Amino acid sequence: MKTTPITAWFTTQGWQPQSFQKETWQHYTAGKSGLLNAATGSGKTYALWGGILAEALAYKKIPSGLNALWITPLRALAVEIQKSTQKMTSDLMPEAQVGLRTGDTPTNERTRLKKKPPFGLVTTPESLHLLLSAKAHDRYFKNLKVIVVDEWHELIGSKRGVQIELAIAYLKSICPELKVWGISATIGNLPLAREILFGKFAPQTVLVQSLSKKKINVKALLPKKMERFPWRGHIGLHLLPEVIRLVKKKQSTLLFTNTRAQCEIWFQKILETAPEWAGQIAMHHGSMDKKIRLWVEEALRNNELKLVVCTSSLDLGVDFSPVENCIQIGSPKGVGRFLQRAGRSGHQPGAISTIYFLPTHAMELIEAMALQKAIKKQLIEDRIPYIKTVDVAIQFLMTLAIADGFDPDTLLKIIRQTFCYQDLSNEEWQWMLNFLIQGSQSLEAYDEYKKALLNEEGKIIVTNKRVAMRHRMSIGTIVSDTNLRVKYFSGGYIGTIEEWFISKLKPGDVFTFAGRNLELVRVQQMDVLVRKSKSKKTKVPSWMGGRMSLSAHLSDLLRQTLYQLIHEDSAEIKALKPVLKQQQLESIIPTDNQFLIETFATKEGYHAIFYPFEGRAVHEAIAGIIAYRLSLLSPTTFTMAFNDYGFELLSDQPIDIQGLIDNDLFTADGVVDDLKTSVNISEMARRKFRDIAVISGLVFQGYPDKPIKSKHLQSGAQLFYEVFKDYEPDNLLYQQALLESYDHELEQGRLIQAFERIEQQNIHWANCNYPTPFSFPLITDRLREKISSETLENRIRKMYLQIEKATSE
Repeated sequence: MKTTPITAWFTTQGWQPQSFQKETWQHYTAGKSGLLNAATGSGKTYALWGGILAEALAYKKIPSGLNALWITPLRALAVEIQKSTQKMTSDLMPEAQVGLRTGDTPTNERTRLKKKPPFGLVTTPESLHLLLSAKAHDRYFKNLKVIVVDEWHELIGSKRGVQIELAIAYLKSICPELKVWGISATIGNLPLAREILFGKFAPQTVLVQSLSKKKINVKALLPKKMERFPWRGHIGLHLLPEVIRLVKKKQSTLLFTNTRAQCEIWFQKILETAPEWAGQIAMHHGSMDKKIRLWVEEALRNNELKLVVCTSSLDLGVDFSPVENCIQIGSPKGVGRFLQRAGRSGHQPGAISTIYFLPTHAMELIEAMALQKAIKKQLIEDRIPYIKTVDVAIQFLMTLAIADGFDPDTLLKIIRQTFCYQDLSNEEWQWMLNFLIQGSQSLEAYDEYKKALLNEEGKIIVTNKRVAMRHRMSIGTIVSDTNLRVKYFSGGYIGTIEEWFISKLKPGDVFTFAGRNLELVRVQQMDVLVRKSKSKKTKVPSWMGGRMSLSAHLSDLLRQTLYQLIHEDSAEIKALKPVLKQQQLESIIPTDNQFLIETFATKEGYHAIFYPFEGRAVHEAIAGIIAYRLSLLSPTTFTMAFNDYGFELLSDQPIDIQGLIDNDLFTADGVVDDLKTSVNISEMARRKFRDIAVISGLVFQGYPDKPIKSKHLQSGAQLFYEVFKDYEPDNLLYQQALLESYDHELEQGRLIQAFERIEQQNIHWANCNYPTPFSFPLITDRLREKISSETLENRIRKMYLQIEKATSE
C-alpha cells in the first residue's frame, strides 16, 4: 500500500495499519457504506475516521459545514471519540474541528456549534433528534457526507436504535449521496445487524471484518475447598484474598459487578482488607455523580488508580490502555457482555485480554466453562429488533412537525425505508397522523391533544410554541422503573418495592415482604395497598438488580456444557467434584434427552424443583404456567422462586408430579393462552403503557425545574390506558403495550421454544430425601427475601450443617 497522509500519520504514532483498517479506507473512499466488525480495542475508530479525513484531504479546499456525524450510545464514549478524532484531525487538518454535542454540553457551546458547524460532530441519538427539531435543519445538514453509528450492537434491540434508523433514513432524503457506517464489536447475527441499520439499502452495503481475532484468556478463580451444597454469594467473598492477590500483581484492574449494591459491597470489603490502598482504588456506577465518574475515567487514563470496582457503566466507552486485567464477579448473563468486559483489558491492537471469572456459587463454574467454549468458537448473541414501535414514530413525527413541518406522503416513503417500519400500512400511518392532528378517536373532543395541523401547503406542522417546547424537553425520553410505596390498606407505611414485580400480581395475590405475608388489595397510583395474610400461597419479590436473566445463547451453551459434564476433565470439574458426586447420590446430572424434576420435603413444606436451564425471566413464566396447570388437576397453592437454572414450587401439601407427567403438562399446546391466565398481562401492559405514553407525548413529564410527580404521571397514563382498553381497543399505542409485554418482558418466543424442547425430552423425576446441590441455591435465594433476627449467613449455615449431617450418615 502506497504512503498516504493517513498511513504516514500511523507511522508517526508508531503503528502499522491493520488489514481491516486499510480495507475500510478503500471502501469508504470508493463511496461505499457498510458495517465494520472488529474486536474491542483493535482500532475501529481510526478505521473510519481515517477514511473520512482521506476523503476530505483529497479536496483542494475542505468542504464547509458539517461533514461527518458520529453517533454514540454513551456520553462517556462521546467524550472519548471526540478526543481521539480531534487528535488525528488536528495533526492532518489543523483548521478543522470535531465538536461534541450531548446532554452535558453547556448551552453556550450548543449555540456556538449551531451557528458555526464543525467539520465533525460527535453526539448521541437524543441530541441528534434535538438537532432535527430545529427550524431550517436541512441547511445545517446539507453538506453532510457520512454518519457513523458506533457500538451498534448496544443500540440494536432498543428504541434508541429505532431513533437512529429514522434519523438515517431522513438525513439520506436531505443528502442522497450520504454514506452510512456502523461499528460493532460483540454481535452475533451480522447480516441482521446490517439489515436493521441500513433497511432496504442493506444489499448495497459492504461488511468489513477483522481477520485477526482478539485473543482472550478466561481464567476461573477456584476455591481451595468446595462445599457440597453451594449457595449464591457464598463463594464470592470467600475468594476475596485471591482478588487482593491478583490486584497486587497488576498495575491496574477493573472489577466488574452486575449490580450497584454488589459494587458497593465489594468496594467496602476490599478497602477493609487492604486499607493501605485508600486513594488508589475507586468505584464507578451509574448512580454516582457525573464529576466523580469523569474523575475516575481520567485517573484510569493517567494510570493513577490500581483498582476500579464498577458495573456495566465501564463496559464500553472509555479507552484506558493501562488496564492490565479484568475480574468478573458472578455470571455476566451473556456472552457478548462478557467479551465486552474482557476487552477492557489489553485495549490495544494485538494485545491479549485477560479476564478472571469469579463464581459466586458452584453452578457458575459450569457457566465459566460454557463461556470459555463460546469465546473459543466466537459464539455471540443475536440482538432482537423492535418492529413498528408506534410511540417512537409519533415522537419523530412531532420532532419534524415542530421544525419546518413535513409532507405526509413524502415522509411515509422515507420511513418505509427503515427496517423497523418497512411493513407500516397506510391505515397505521393514517392513524398516527390522526393522533397528532385529532388526538386519536377517543380524544377528539379535547383540544389539548390536537397538537399539529395540516396547513394550506399540505404539510403537517406545529404552530403552538408551548407544544413545541414541551416536545423538545421529551425527545428521547426513556422512562425508568419506579419504586412503589407499600402501605397497609388500613394505614401504615411498610417500605418500597419495584413496580415491575407488583405489575405481575392480581388483587388477592399474596407476596412476602419485610418478613410478612401480604395480600395485594389494589395498586392506587404509586401506592401498593395491602393487608396481612395467613395464606401460605406467596410470591417472593425479585429485585431489579437481580432480575437480569441469562441470554438465550448463554442458556443454550450452559445446557450443552451441563449435558457433557461426564466427558469433561478440567480444573473446574475437579473443583466441582464434591458437588457433582453429591448430586448424583441423591438425584442425577441430566443429559441432553432428560428433563430433571426433583421433589423433597422439609419443615417449610413440599418442594418441587424444575431445571429447564433457560434463564430467570423464562423460568418465571414457565413456573406460572405449570402452577396454573397443576392447580387444574387439584386445588393447590404454591410459593414460587426462580433463578437462572430452574424454578421451585413450594406447597403445604404433596405436589402431584405423577399427574403432571401423565397429563403432559409440559406440552407446548396452549402455552400462550395459559400465559395470559397465569400472568396478569393486563397489569403488565398498563405499566408498560406509561413508558409508551411518555415517549409518544401523550403525557408530559414536566419542566426541568418542576417535574411532574411520578404518581401523577402514572395515574395519568393509567387513565388513558383504561379509556383505550374500554373504548378504543384498536388504539395502536394500547396494542403496542400488549405486544411489548409478551415479546420483550416475557420473551414469549423463547418461552414456546423452551416448552417444545422439554416436550422432546424424557422427564426424570427424582424423589429425594434431602435438598440437592442443584436445588440449594434456589432455596437459599428465596430465604434472602425474608427478614430474621439471625443473619442470612447463619441461617443458611445452619441449614447446610443439617443437610450435611443427614447426608453423611
